[in-house]
Parts: sequence; structure tokens; C-alpha cells
Amino acid sequence: MPTQRLSNFVLFPELTLEKIIHSTRHQGLYLCRTKKTPEVCPRCAQLCHATYDHRRVRIQDSPIRGCGVVLIIKKRRLWCDRCRKPFTEPIMGILPRRRKTQRFRKAVAWACNNFSDLKGVKRAFNCSNDFMYTAFYEQLERRRREQENNAWPRSIGIDEHSFKKSRPGSYGYREFVSMIVDHKNKKLFDVVHGKTTADLCLALSQNPGRENVRWATIDMCDPYKNFVKQFFPHAKIVADKFHVLRLLNGDINRARKQITGDVRKNPVRKLLLRSSQKLSFFEKSALQKWLAGHEELREIYAYKEALHKFYRIKGYERAKRSLIVMMDAMARSRCESVKRLRRTLMRWKNEILNYFKNPITNARVEGFNNVAKVIKRRGYGFRSFHNYRLRLLNACS
Repeated sequence: MPTQRLSNFVLFPELTLEKIIHSTRHQGLYLCRTKKTPEVCPRCAQLCHATYDHRRVRIQDSPIRGCGVVLIIKKRRLWCDRCRKPFTEPIMGILPRRRKTQRFRKAVAWACNNFSDLKGVKRAFNCSNDFMYTAFYEQLERRRREQENNAWPRSIGIDEHSFKKSRPGSYGYREFVSMIVDHKNKKLFDVVHGKTTADLCLALSQNPGRENVRWATIDMCDPYKNFVKQFFPHAKIVADKFHVLRLLNGDINRARKQITGDVRKNPVRKLLLRSSQKLSFFEKSALQKWLAGHEELREIYAYKEALHKFYRIKGYERAKRSLIVMMDAMARSRCESVKRLRRTLMRWKNEILNYFKNPITNARVEGFNNVAKVIKRRGYGFRSFHNYRLRLLNACS
């Protein structure tokens, strides 16, 4: 009984081990035969018992303790009386016309996902580059279909990241990838090549239930805003809190460089960008003394702090009144950075205030963007978007 259990662990249940032909620390050859059970004809589905002849096939199986396993299987060719033709009996776990088992392909896919380099996978499993890539993406596609849920969730987040940089002959050209994240289930819903409204509508039109979406978080990107309004009839847009708070960071850095130069070790650089709530008493005092001699930078910094204070308000109505008061004060300013900020806040007023109805952000989407960067770095870039999409869905779902 223990011998039979060990045989079932190494082999498939339909096989019986006859003898070990050759065994070394690198590879073992196992001579097997199939059990004599009736099989169904694949053409007419009639149960057949008569043996026509035999064939021997050489099948590579997943290694055991680093030692390769090769199965030499003696298969039966059965005769169908109705069709008057022979057929070869199938073996569960080995697809037709393949010379490697499915568990070997799964082991290769697992190694590709966990090894630091693919050369190590090739050495460990003694397989070619072509088979390694084929098995890996075949298993990713199978896993994607098993986990696929086409129905749209209630709340989503949308953001983009770079897929390819400049191609020959086109300076500054970049291809983008848009990620749609399911906030409730905390996973990546889909990945789309491109960030325009037309690209998103074309790629996502097959998924049913777009009326289910009630909330969508985006950064302040006009194509995403147009896409959500056009594609989801009942969705409300929430402008990402992080992107609103950093609207003035670039202006603060430019004004600071005109005073101190581009010296990154200057401590005032970090103090200006951090919220005053996170500064100590002495840091606040030193920063206010330094800002006293720079009127324009002091005004920009004051409105940056006003935005932080705005997001600490509780309640939609109070936030709405506070935003209107802040924009009225900005209208009296002569600083170009403050005027530009006011125009942005007026254009995105409703989306910013929706945060106080449902305080969701794009934090998880930004985390998945970080995962995407790690995948690109490990793969030294991707040429095929299909393969890149499978890698992302596998890693973030």
C-alpha cells in the first residue's frame, strides 16, 4: 500500500510503474503502462475494449527534489467497431500531442514567477526558451480566465503609467497604460493600452454592467473625466486627494530655486513641501522667519496650507462654503501661480467636493502602479502588451 501511494505521487492514477530504467541525480527514466480499462471513442463516444496495438511515448514530468522525471509510457491503441478505426487512449494530465505534462507546465510557470532570472528556470527544468515563455503565459491566461469577473464593480479607480518610451525616429514619444482598480475587492479589474477616451471605450465596451459603477476616483486628467461621464451613466467622479494637495508643489519648488538655487540638501526644501501639521514648533518658527523675506513664496505656501486645512473639514456643506471662500480670496491675488490654481479648482470643483460625500482615494491604484514598475524592471521592459497585461493581472489580482 505505501508503494502504491508513492507510485501515485510520482505518476498519474491511470499509470502503473513497471520498472526504473535509469536513474541518476540529474534525471530518472520511469517505464510505465496504462491500466487496462475501457475507453470511449472520441469520434462516436462508444465504449471500446479491444486493443489494436501499442505505442510508447516519452513524456517529461515535473522534477522531484531537483531531479528530472521522464515517463516512458506504453499506451494502448484501441479499436472502435462502429467507426472501424483505431484511436489512442488519453491520459488525464497530458494534453493530446504534447510531450510535457500539465503539472510540469505549472511548475515552470511558478518558477518564472518566483525566480530572479529566467536562465535559472531554464537550467532547473531543462527546457528551451520558447517552451518556457509559452508555458508561462499559457498558465497566466488560464488563471486569468478562472478569476475573470466581467461585471463592473460599484467603485473604481483609474490611473496611468508609462509602458514604452521613445521609439526610433520620434523624440519624446511615450505609450501609456491605464489601470482600472476595483476598490471594494482590492484588486486590479482590467488594463487598457492607451489613456484616451476612445481607447478606453473601445477596450472596455465588452464588459457588462457599466450602470453598476457609482464612484470613480481619478487624478485631474481630462480624458479620464470625459471617459467616466460618457461611459458610466450613474457614476460620480472623485478627484484624488493626493493630486489636489500637490497642485502647488511645482510652483513652490520653482520659487524656492530662484532664492536658494537647486541645492537638494537645503533643509527648507522639505519643510516647504510638508504639511505644517507634521512640523515641530521650532521648524514652524524657523520656516515662518525664512518666508518673511519672500512675499511671493509666502503667499503660495499659505494657499498650499489652505488646501491641507480644507481636507481636514468634516461635512460636505462646510467644505463647499470653505472652498468658495478660498477661491474668492484667490481672485484678489496678483500671483500667477495662485490664479492658475484658482482656475483648476473652479474647473474641478464638483469632483473635489465629492470627496466629502465618499472619502475614497487612488492610493491603491498608485500601489499597483508601483507593482507595475517592479514587473517592468525585472523583465527589462516589455514589447507585447498582451503579455504585460497578463503579468499585471496575475500580480495584482
